[in-house]
Order: sequence, then structure tokens, then C-alpha cells
Amino acid sequence: MRYGTALREEVRAPGTTPLIGIYDMYSASVVARHYDGFFVSGFGFAASHYGLPDIGFIAWPDMVAFVERLRLAFPSHHLLVDIDDGYVDPEVACHVVQRLERIGASGIILEDQKRPRRCGHADGKQVLPLEEYLEKLDLVLKSRRDLVVVARTDATEESDILRRAEALAATDADVVLVDGVRSVEWIRRIREVVGDKPLLFNQIAGGKSPRLSLSELTDLDCQVAIYSTPCLFAAHAAIDSALKELKKTDGRLPEFVASEGVGVRRSTELLERNISRHHPAPVNV
Repeated sequence: MRYGTALREEVRAPGTTPLIGIYDMYSASVVARHYDGFFVSGFGFAASHYGLPDIGFIAWPDMVAFVERLRLAFPSHHLLVDIDDGYVDPEVACHVVQRLERIGASGIILEDQKRPRRCGHADGKQVLPLEEYLEKLDLVLKSRRDLVVVARTDATEESDILRRAEALAATDADVVLVDGVRSVEWIRRIREVVGDKPLLFNQIAGGKSPRLSLSELTDLDCQVAIYSTPCLFAAHAAIDSALKELKKTDGRLPEFVASEGVGVRRSTELLERNISRHHPAPVNV
């Protein structure tokens, strides 16, 4: 199956395509019941795999192995993968892109940050000189066959945001992302300079960007919306709440109501859907 083509067609279809951030196989299993597109979030992966913040700790073999497990369990879902800055070196970035494409990733996001990098909605971000990033991006674009490539800038100065967005739109990248956009007005300004190039909007709880619905994003001519951390933050809150309650009841589990709660049976049924024998053979397109 040509996963890049499938995602590219989805992006070009009417409306805004939602891609939901997942951080492990279990969160992906729950998301798969509701949405047909995943965003493999660097923030979520750094948190779940290493227990560390999203400031550049991810090793590319770990990310590749995770995506391989995802594709085996979810043969038909879109998989957009955050590869940060391409793991610093342009040659490494190309190698990772080729590995990800061969194991079934649909697309990747490549940012223009320099080390030490930060979450796109954090303060203190620094960006590479534009020409240096464009050279790296060009190598990545030449190394892919079908993979969707999202060119991302983390610029924060107003004039630099527009300059870089316009430059990214002029490349062969499939989609442009300006991360940390602070207002609807700025989405409109970015849309003007990128022309007809598809635009991606990233929203994260507690981040710098406004909370917008898919309908609102469609009206703003944004073709893709990624939700980086809804599962991670929901799990954090739910686990914390459950353990506070367990402590309050002297370690007695709450009464289990099968029709409402998650227990052994419901959890096992969810995970059984990921076994390969339950999946139809992928269709080549």
C-alpha cells in the first residue's frame, strides 16, 4: 500500500484532516476506535518511552521501532511521524526517512530548530539559518519516494515567520507547518504567503495556539490538524485521579461496573484487534 499517496489524497480532500497524537500502543488502540489518523508525537514519545521532556532526547532507532509496531497493528491508519530536526545530521535525517517509509509511515514532519531543541509551544526556541534548513529539507525530499513531507518552521519573529513560511511553500514539501501560531489573524497571514500549499495547524493543551474546531480550521483553509497530546494529558489526569482515590479508600479498588468501566475483558478485547491475523491484507494503490 502506498501510505504517502493515501495521506496526500486525504489532505487534498475537502475539509480539515485530524491526526490524533498517540504516545504508546495502548493509546493508539483507543484512538483507532475513533479516528483513522495518528500523529506520532515527539512530545508524547519522549514522555512515554524515556520519561523525559521534549528537548531532544529521542534516539531515531527507538522511534523507527515504535512506528514499525504501530504499522503492524494498524495497517490502514495514516501515520504522520515527528522526526524533530532529523536527529541533527542531514544524512541521518535521510536515512531515517527511508527507514520510516519502508516500514509503512505515511509522512514525516521536519523542523528547522537547532539544538538544544524545544517543544514547538515552549519558549526559548532557536532556528537554523534558513538556507541550512532548506538544504537539509531538499536532501530529505530527494530521499523519499512516496512519503508525505511536512516542512515546519519554529520561527518566532514576525517577519521571519512569513519569510520562512513562504520559502517552505516554494519547495516540494507537501505541507507547511508554522508551529506555535498565536492567533487566527496569524493563520490568515500565513495562508496568504504559502499560496495553495496545504497548511497544517498544531494545537496542544496549554500551548500558544488558539483552540479551534475542525470547522473553524476548514474555514481558515487549514488542510490538516494535529492534536499532539490529548491522550497523554488525559491519561496523566485519569491515572492521578484513580490513584488518589485508591489511597483514600485504603487500597480498595472501586466497585467494577462492566457496562461503564474498563476491566480485564474490555481491555483484552481492545488489544485483540491489533493481532495481525485479524487484519485484511493491505491493498496496493
